[in-house]
Amino acid sequence: MASISRVNLLAPQTIPAQARVPESEAAIPWYLWCSVLALTSNTIGGYWDLSWHRSIGRDSFLTPAHIAIYLCGVLSAISCGYLILNTTFRRPASMLASSVKIFGFDAPLGAFISAWGGIAMLTSAPFDDWWHNTYGLDVKVVSPPHALLQLGSFAVAFGTFILILGALNRAIANGRVADSKSLQRLLMYVGGLIIVFQMFFRYEWIRDTHQHSSIAYASIAIGIPTIFAMLWYGLRNRWSLAMASGVYMVFLIGQILILPLFPAVPKLGPVYYPVTHFVPAPFPILLLVPAALLELFWNRTQAWKPWQTALASGPVFVLSLVAAQWPFANFLMSKYAANRFFATTMFSYGTKSTGDNFLRHFTTPEYGMILTKGLVLAAVYAAVSTWIGIHLGRWMRSIER
Repeated sequence: MASISRVNLLAPQTIPAQARVPESEAAIPWYLWCSVLALTSNTIGGYWDLSWHRSIGRDSFLTPAHIAIYLCGVLSAISCGYLILNTTFRRPASMLASSVKIFGFDAPLGAFISAWGGIAMLTSAPFDDWWHNTYGLDVKVVSPPHALLQLGSFAVAFGTFILILGALNRAIANGRVADSKSLQRLLMYVGGLIIVFQMFFRYEWIRDTHQHSSIAYASIAIGIPTIFAMLWYGLRNRWSLAMASGVYMVFLIGQILILPLFPAVPKLGPVYYPVTHFVPAPFPILLLVPAALLELFWNRTQAWKPWQTALASGPVFVLSLVAAQWPFANFLMSKYAANRFFATTMFSYGTKSTGDNFLRHFTTPEYGMILTKGLVLAAVYAAVSTWIGIHLGRWMRSIER
């Protein structure tokens, strides 16, 4: 594989001719579309399931939301199973040129990662059913079966990303400009979905009532800068972060506008607040601000070493996020956000009239040195996350298999 230029990360690489895939390969074959559809189904199902738990409760295992989630594992098995079996037994030259061998099977690396993720997701289904039947917990996002489900979901997303990125690298190597642009756009969409369900896993700590505490920003700083750096350094598009963050914003706002259109009645007690329609997840975090600033910053620091870029990026990410989200959290607490668009008065059936969410008060707000120490720690998390993302992104630029 070719070495990666440290000076101009946006320039195409030169790939050895023997490693290239024939130019007749379709830009976006059906199995890539199938994998992207799997991610989309999983993301929709995840937020639908969260709304279901906040509005109805867990009335049965085979809810439509659960079916949408586990459909991701099924679709991933179809696409990845085809890739693995077709490459291993039929051995087409174009597929073998972009494959690796694992346990005697041949397929692109992303297919193996996605296949494992799909198995983990389907394994979590009976585990989650047993967990709820045993402990009766309903509204908690973080639980062992949910963690396994999220791990499998991330593996499917990462594997899909690797599959598409390999196709992008081959398109660039063969000079297929139109194909590479189509694949870049698809990768930005997939990157946006990765951000969506990574933020979903942080739901317990980033609610609007927690956004005047450092825990909200520290939880975002762990992992999200990794995705940002991975996208920017791997996609060869200087606006990849803004586009992916835009997908996140549009998706969250979309579920706010769509889900309450459908009726819902609580079927699990105790009911503290009357619910008549689906309750969506809260308004999205303003990730567009640090995304845009990091893109401008990274575009001007391409000659820096990774540790230097990461060290400076941590404070840029955290401070820009705080500068945007802190006053916006004040707005979300005000009467001006109590409307259909911002959805700050759409409460779950378990919301008590004495709770901070109902009263629109911040939970344990931080100020002074306590806040400063928390944000400094968040900046350290963001710097480490960025450093990991830079190396992942540079490694991804060499992936063709």
